[in-house]
Amino acid sequence: MKGISYTRYGGPEVLEYGEVRDPKVGPDQVLVEVRAAAVNPVDWKCREGYLDSVLDAVFPVVPGWDVSGVVVRPGPAVTEFAAGDEVIGYVREDFLSRGTFAQYVAAPVRTLARKPAGLSFEEAAGLPLAGLTAYQVLVKALEVGRGETVLVHAAAGGVGSLAVQIAAHLGARVIGTASERNHDYVRGLGGEPVTYGDGLAERVRALAREGVDAVFDTIGGDTLRTSVDLLAPGGRLASIADPEVLGHGGRYCFVRPDAEDLATLAGLAEQGVLTVHVEETFPLERTADAHRRSQEGSTRGKIVVTVDRPGGETP
Repeated sequence: MKGISYTRYGGPEVLEYGEVRDPKVGPDQVLVEVRAAAVNPVDWKCREGYLDSVLDAVFPVVPGWDVSGVVVRPGPAVTEFAAGDEVIGYVREDFLSRGTFAQYVAAPVRTLARKPAGLSFEEAAGLPLAGLTAYQVLVKALEVGRGETVLVHAAAGGVGSLAVQIAAHLGARVIGTASERNHDYVRGLGGEPVTYGDGLAERVRALAREGVDAVFDTIGGDTLRTSVDLLAPGGRLASIADPEVLGHGGRYCFVRPDAEDLATLAGLAEQGVLTVHVEETFPLERTADAHRRSQEGSTRGKIVVTVDRPGGETP
């Protein structure tokens, strides 16, 4: 099958388009014909070796964890899905090797849910990793409730834009940091935008004089430290970007595959509660360009790679 792979850590130039090994479908896996795969910052961080201390790389590595596609064949122990089902998945294993930037992927059933009917394959591909991150932080780590005020950093990004929508659905008031060009976008998601940079604390205090009940940090560093001072008494803090949060009594969160959580997100998308904004798409053979675009930062919503339907026999 055709796919993207790399045989060593490095920049986008190490990504090669061509023939990659066909996936083997284990008892608890589903063979998925990939229609689209979203790019996440963790993809290029893995490619550059930043996660080498926690994830073994079995070269050649096919990158990518997000997918939307169609079930070709379920493994012999799988009863949840049948051939022809449209699915989404956060297909992360405990090592790097068998990713989603290819024509097919063998996805563990624990990583999958049914694709929301109202989303295109491109939009649906942008939901799993970012949506699960937002959901697990807001619902499980921060336990956001109705009537609370939540500060979401990078509110126009892939994770942030979904976090704003989820927090608003939970009944919270949402303040979101974003560049000026994205303020209307954040308002459309249900948030109250404030600009990044010097004076951030004062701008947030102008909206929430007594402080905020919860902070969802996606940036780390100075932003995290500023956020600590913005918490109301008893406020909670979680970060997906900086383990320093632990020293401030907060939670450091790394998203995990969870079929039940993913099905909940798919249901919210079906109801129109969640939308996924796709800023730019690239064909599979231009995945390196998609990585470059992701590394530039300042993406509104998601960057997605599309995969043409393969001809010939399936693996």
